[in-house]
Amino acid sequence: MSDLSNYRRSYEKSELLESNLPEDPINLFKKWFIEVEEFGGHGEVNAMTISTLGLDGFPNSRVVLLKQFNFEGFIFFTNYRSDKGKAIAANPNVCLSFFWQEMERQVIIKGKAEKTSVNISDGYFESRPEGSRLGAIASEQSSVVPSRQYLDDRLKEVEKSFEGKEIQRPEHWGGYLVRPVSVEFWQGRPNRMHDRVRYILQDDFSWKLVRLAP
Repeated sequence: MSDLSNYRRSYEKSELLESNLPEDPINLFKKWFIEVEEFGGHGEVNAMTISTLGLDGFPNSRVVLLKQFNFEGFIFFTNYRSDKGKAIAANPNVCLSFFWQEMERQVIIKGKAEKTSVNISDGYFESRPEGSRLGAIASEQSSVVPSRQYLDDRLKEVEKSFEGKEIQRPEHWGGYLVRPVSVEFWQGRPNRMHDRVRYILQDDFSWKLVRLAP
């Protein structure tokens, strides 16, 4: 048995005070994202965990990359036929989670996912490196395959079939926009008295701000 009870640290890098918070969560998210990117970011700052309710009734979480965000919400791209795509089709309620350890921060977003427009999906697909575009076509994401060799052979087949041709986005691959209904910001503080504030979307599309106990 591994005892992790002595894994402790004191969080002292920043604070969240209502007097300094914007009226909407997107502006605060943008501010935090830039700060993490400039002062604390290592690796992929846009890495986030997305949780869905699987068709088997179990929650399912995996790390994906945030590719765009604006006042409508948060956008990522995937195979619509994947496990996450099937889960979202059955239940669009999802949770996104960012953990920025270097800045002692978390952001937890609850929202509803919907497919992005064709133009957005096409535009992002065209911006990807050629290998990534071919991989999206070659892989039937989440399906059972017999071996690694099968995947390598499948990619070679796709590469050959597109030699000298334009690589177009397959219809089963594209973006999701997660429209937030609540956004929680968590800032580590000393003595485990962390700052937690949550923005909750109201019926008139304004945001209500509440503070939560740590």
